[in-house]
Amino acid sequence: MFKNAIALTGGIATGKSTVANLFMLHGFLTIDADEIAHKILDDNSSKIACLFGDKYVQNNQVIRKELGDLIFNNKDEKLKLEQFIHPLIKEEIIKKAKLFEANDKPYLIDIPLFFENKNYNIEKSIVVYTPKEIQIQRLIKRDKSTKEDAIARINNQMDIEDKKLLATYIIDNSTDLVSLIDEVDRIKKEIIE
Repeated sequence: MFKNAIALTGGIATGKSTVANLFMLHGFLTIDADEIAHKILDDNSSKIACLFGDKYVQNNQVIRKELGDLIFNNKDEKLKLEQFIHPLIKEEIIKKAKLFEANDKPYLIDIPLFFENKNYNIEKSIVVYTPKEIQIQRLIKRDKSTKEDAIARINNQMDIEDKKLLATYIIDNSTDLVSLIDEVDRIKKEIIE
């Protein structure tokens, strides 16, 4: 099914979205699992209210920050959400992937929890790498969260060093945008060759 797919993954705040955008500038088609998840959450806001309570939904939209706080601090609630949402995300990804496969060219599927959940039979992967310290700093800045909250969210995923060991390709995003552009260019050439 995913013959031409390459999983794009990494940790929270490692820069996956920026990398995906840079690949799109090179003409790569991309499927974004997070974008699909957000749409599914909002389309199923009444189901989310039933599962977790009305306080997580406002005007038929899921309050993702609140729901995130709940699931990042409660394994049972996290599992409940994953059991509901992951099959729906996968169904949507497969639908899009079928269209992309028709091109017979490499394309990316941005899947934050690719290694954690092992839901997709995709052979090649790109890990966007940033050392944990930088991840923490970026997450605090991006989400205006506390250091403790940032660490808790990062620790909720597989360690970035472990992901690095599983990767087909590694894109280092520990410095600046200019270096990142060079990294994406380097990997793009490897993929095309």
